[in-house]
Amino acid sequence: MLLLTLVCAGQELYTPRNVKAAYANGMRSRDGKPSAKYFQNSSVHDIKIFVAPPSRRVVGTEQIVYKNNSPLTLPALVFRFELNAHSPGSPREQYQDEQWLTDDVKIDEYSENGNVRPWKPLLTLKGATYNGIFLEKPLAPGESITLNFRWHYDLAVKSGREGAITDSTFYLAYFYPRVAVFDNVNEWDKVPHPLAHEFYSDFNDYNVEVNVPKNFVVWGTGDLTNVDEVLQPSYAARLRRSFTADDVVKVATWDEMKARNVTLQKEWLTWKFSSRNVPDVAYAISDTYAWDAGSLIVDKKTGRRASAQAAYDEPSKNFANMVSYIKTALDFASNDWPGVPYPYPKMTVVRGFADMEYPMMANDSSQDDPGLQQWIAGHEILHTYFPFYMGINERRYSFMEEGWTTAFEYPFNVKVLGKERADSLFKKFRVEQWIKANTGESDIPIITDESAISGLVTTYGDNKYGKAALGYLALREMLGDADFRKGLHGFMNDWNGKHPIPWDMFYSFNTYTGKNLNWFWNAWFFSNGYIDHAITGLRVENGSSVVTIKNVGGYPAPFDLIVTFADGSKETIRQGPDVWRSNLNETNARIGQSKAVRSVVIDGGIFMDANPADNTFNVK
Repeated sequence: MLLLTLVCAGQELYTPRNVKAAYANGMRSRDGKPSAKYFQNSSVHDIKIFVAPPSRRVVGTEQIVYKNNSPLTLPALVFRFELNAHSPGSPREQYQDEQWLTDDVKIDEYSENGNVRPWKPLLTLKGATYNGIFLEKPLAPGESITLNFRWHYDLAVKSGREGAITDSTFYLAYFYPRVAVFDNVNEWDKVPHPLAHEFYSDFNDYNVEVNVPKNFVVWGTGDLTNVDEVLQPSYAARLRRSFTADDVVKVATWDEMKARNVTLQKEWLTWKFSSRNVPDVAYAISDTYAWDAGSLIVDKKTGRRASAQAAYDEPSKNFANMVSYIKTALDFASNDWPGVPYPYPKMTVVRGFADMEYPMMANDSSQDDPGLQQWIAGHEILHTYFPFYMGINERRYSFMEEGWTTAFEYPFNVKVLGKERADSLFKKFRVEQWIKANTGESDIPIITDESAISGLVTTYGDNKYGKAALGYLALREMLGDADFRKGLHGFMNDWNGKHPIPWDMFYSFNTYTGKNLNWFWNAWFFSNGYIDHAITGLRVENGSSVVTIKNVGGYPAPFDLIVTFADGSKETIRQGPDVWRSNLNETNARIGQSKAVRSVVIDGGIFMDANPADNTFNVK
């Protein structure tokens, strides 16, 4: 990837050849808005799965009605089988123990438009997380095809983002065959998935039936449409009451789950879920977890409510507060940042191990510290917007989802935990590893396609979390909340339910703020930069002192100048990111008071400096 030299404010953004082609042929627009030629494909999924713990075997049937909205005829389809990453033969970026390994997903039957065909994919390698098959008849533009699968797989013993949490509590994610995304920039999504990077899916409709034995409760993406067919009347009534309740409703306690009379007492029960225009679905089952629920108004204009639900085991004491944590996060997201009403009917957090987000679901670890528990829950819930509402390609541009979520996470933590704790958490978990690194790959540009830095786990982690979040937070400070919100909401309104790429985001902010921000985008997202400011001098000019600060690292980060005068008094002078607009290499800061200066110190706060040793200047 071409690495840019930092130049003037009017510069163009580096654009890879495939992205240039998308703009040249009208598939993308330079104003950052979806063009008239923009397309994306979609499908309707009808899925039935059968699970009976302690057996870890998941058996499923699925019908996919897939529509080709592209201008191209598709002779073949590419499918994603993410759970093949558990196969011993699958390439991975991190070591895994044997309990994490299982066999490939097995396709027992496959058909096109009702015609059963041999499943003979193009790749015969074990562990392939994507595969393709030539169609009996090519799929023309505007046409649909009906695909049917029967398949099965075994959950891993060791739970992570999915798997067996206990012998009778399972988390089911990425469990179904799906057609890969075919977009107008990279065409088919064929980035291997080692379950270290994340996901990319089209927006689809899902009707899902989860079949489990009696006494098992199922939580998942979408509306539960048959409450009375799975729950005893008293528990069904509690669940319904929770949908309008401001307080926490104990839908089912641990003791009630142990008494094994929460569900109807048929041998098998079918839990039916329905969701529309979502990029994925996930489900959890348990016969021991307690179930709490409540609700809140997420759209004050319409009065629309969302359900907040939690499922957890007895040792996870802080999960007793989880419904409250969810409501706090949904309220913040809807009214503060990003300030878009929560778009889904519910949010459920299940006690697992992964600290991982899914549409309307999260799989969160248990924490002894209530603050950490709320922070983790808040982060996963804030992911609702990026990547799900916005359809981000996490396999390539995860700084557009983890970065934005981490940027929203910071003011959320300030609001609920206080600034001191929020700063501490942000520095420790988002910045320190990167800013203190002393490796060649630590300053690879954020824009670098994540699929190109596979294996550099620390690098892509730094790029997508702390570095990107600091960039968005610096942008907010530079623009001010009003213009920042114009840019953010303009981008989100245009691209929700679609697949924006970074250039769409950059151009969109330029358009909606009416400012050419390319100098900032280039410096923060396209350069080999980092944060390192140094005070190189102080001079008296026209009766006041002028401090010279060199931008050693190249990032246009804000900072405070803490001035101590000879008489012992102090003054703090804020220097926003825009002080670097005209010259990224050096800036001068004038001290307003005419008093003699004893010392000047740079304090970046959460914008931590790589070399604090040159941040202090003492006047001799």
